[in-house]
Amino acid sequence: MRILIIGAGVIGVTSAHYLRQAGHEVSIIDAAPAVADGASHANAGQISWGYASPWAAPGIPLKALHWMVSAHPPLLIHGSTDWRQWRWLRWMLRNCTAARYRRNKTWMLSLARYSQQALAALRTETGLRYDDGQRGTLQLFRTQKAMDASTADSHVLTTLNVPHSLLTPRECVAREPGLAHMVDGLAGGLLMPGDETGDCQLFTHALANRLQQDGVALHLGTAATQVVQAGDRVTGVMVGGRFHAADAVVVAAGHETARLLRPLGLDLPVLPVKGYSATVPIVDAERAPVSTLLDDHYKIAVTRLGDRIRAAGIAELAGPDHRLTPARCDTVRHVIADLFPGAADMAAIQFWTGLRPMTPNGVPLVGESGIKGLYLNTGHGTLGWTMACGSGRLLADIIDGHVTDIDASPYAWPRPFAE
Repeated sequence: MRILIIGAGVIGVTSAHYLRQAGHEVSIIDAAPAVADGASHANAGQISWGYASPWAAPGIPLKALHWMVSAHPPLLIHGSTDWRQWRWLRWMLRNCTAARYRRNKTWMLSLARYSQQALAALRTETGLRYDDGQRGTLQLFRTQKAMDASTADSHVLTTLNVPHSLLTPRECVAREPGLAHMVDGLAGGLLMPGDETGDCQLFTHALANRLQQDGVALHLGTAATQVVQAGDRVTGVMVGGRFHAADAVVVAAGHETARLLRPLGLDLPVLPVKGYSATVPIVDAERAPVSTLLDDHYKIAVTRLGDRIRAAGIAELAGPDHRLTPARCDTVRHVIADLFPGAADMAAIQFWTGLRPMTPNGVPLVGESGIKGLYLNTGHGTLGWTMACGSGRLLADIIDGHVTDIDASPYAWPRPFAE
């Protein structure tokens, strides 16, 4: 089967890997000049099997009001005339109940854990290295109230048999010695020992290179302008004014997926959620992080990537805006300096911003689109790197008509986001 994949980020490239493994003729198309040039370029570096959680959570509406006057808000919503943004926000708020949060988190954890198995197998098979580490993730709580609230998440993790443990401040420091100066400013932490770290861009480039050697064609620097439908099925894609025929088309174009598919009558509630990251060289390894930490107060992840520190976070609804806002950059800089003072050369800091495709309830869209020959792999939000291998493997099984290893129905389109 000839399969065209629109999108050369980590989602598109891992999809190509599993489809090529299944024996298909695969091509990847992307407007960017290189793979992993969008949201995969400089993300947090955390592969959070255990921390897969929706932003739509109990208490978020009240917290959002508080964040409006905060110096370092983790969530910002800009005014817009786009009715789709306001619909998306309404649906997100409807998913902030305890019951819907547990349901959505369960679905996200299922796909994340499946992805953990898929990435481990891929790494063993290929030997790929990407500044990867397997030392777990530590979520830090600065207040007792936040620590107490983590108990609810702990119950969900226990139900799903996800390894985890609640740590005292001193136990947090034992895991991350660079936090010693903060021991009196912490209420505790939640440890996910099975989580991993890695440079998503390095991984995507390395895997794309292997795929090219295996016959996968990369068409970069040329945008897919139209998915072509004839009758009840998709027949190919228009690229640079030329028609590329295909038996199946996979759209993994991040936040551009929704815009690209509207002419076909598909109204996907996938919006770009702007995130910021900073990368800085380590100058004192003993003061630097060992693995990944998530500062629950600021919603910023800080990750050790070889001889670099990568910090990333913030969710900003600002449309397709790639500008670096100084105040948001200051938030990321502040968290690095606050948690690990003296660890990095802050004068050499490099900032980046990317647009993460997110659904209102945080659960991605993976599988059939409702139009024959057209498939979706998008909407992973902040967890694209975490869910990439599992999503690609799940999609390949769906396309081939195989019985899937996990229940695929939670990720199907269409589905009600507001129920």
